[in-house]
Amino acid sequence: MSTAFTTGKELQKMDPVFGQLSFNDHEQIVFCNDKDTGLKAIIGIHNSVMGPALGGTRMYNYATEWEALNDVLRLSRGMTYKAAITGLNLGGGKAVIIGDPKTQKTPELMRKFGEFVHSLSGRYITAEDMGMETSDMDIVRDVTPYVTGISESRGGSGNPSPITAYGVYLGMKAAAKQQYGSDVLSGKKVLVQGIGHVGETLVDYLTKEGAIVTIADINEERLAEVGAKYNAEIYRGDDLYSADVDIYAPCAMGATLNDATVHKIKAKVIAGAANNQLADENVHGKILQERGIVYAPDFLINAGGIINVYAELEHYGKEEIMRKTENIYNTTLEIFDFAIANKMTTHKAALTIAQNRIDQRKLENSKK
Repeated sequence: MSTAFTTGKELQKMDPVFGQLSFNDHEQIVFCNDKDTGLKAIIGIHNSVMGPALGGTRMYNYATEWEALNDVLRLSRGMTYKAAITGLNLGGGKAVIIGDPKTQKTPELMRKFGEFVHSLSGRYITAEDMGMETSDMDIVRDVTPYVTGISESRGGSGNPSPITAYGVYLGMKAAAKQQYGSDVLSGKKVLVQGIGHVGETLVDYLTKEGAIVTIADINEERLAEVGAKYNAEIYRGDDLYSADVDIYAPCAMGATLNDATVHKIKAKVIAGAANNQLADENVHGKILQERGIVYAPDFLINAGGIINVYAELEHYGKEEIMRKTENIYNTTLEIFDFAIANKMTTHKAALTIAQNRIDQRKLENSKK
């Protein structure tokens, strides 16, 4: 009889879940696997002090499972601080499904994913993210109530992307005011990287205000479509990070502000919808600060989506959604002031204020 032992080398490969650099005292990580539907998903619950962990589900064709794990860890942590800085009574969570949403997503797969969400009994509430549509959330809703962003016809708040884009637009205006002394974007050269649902709506807002918009995306067909629709210039250079623009708006995948890019960027304002834009929030945030670039913390200005879906839980209407989203402008300016007063980066300032709110709630809970 043989006993299957793994070698030391194999153990080393498997070892760092708790030891992952992106692991930040996460409360729970759930690996979901279903052979029949092909589902491979990871749900990350970072922190539930403020309330149930709410965050969207992203479907993406990750190169490796470690890459997917790293993404869900970073994204779920960001959701904790996004909810806290925005004043919502929610914790932070996120889910990723490994696969190509164009070819591998099926109703059966979404239902099975919904069953895994349901098994957590409300500790995690899902929503729409990259690679997902409102119709997918409707399928998940067939098997669990722990989902937001469902169709308005089913009593939901619908696609959160337009509200997310509006919040990013307002955060960008606040950052422009901080850097240029005026929040008027007319005549400003803005590069929008990533023109999915959120990116396109942001282009719409910018175009209507008279900004000079350049767009970039890996999808050539989408570039042509959006470029023609808004008369936006398509970036054709070799290195978009060194593009001669006033504002850089990352709206695709995260970590575009990294060792290879932070010293190239010519834009004096960075404000976009992508999550986790700083590859290393301490190192790269500091470099941007030293270079005099105003960085609007992503988890603050892209919070419109979570505000929108939170309405389904708290049962408030469109008017309150817009009021809360419009407050992103004021909060962004407050973060800038706090950062200057405390001699820290804007990202650190936003994290500090969010963490203070979480710590206060934790203290209150311990006294009950």
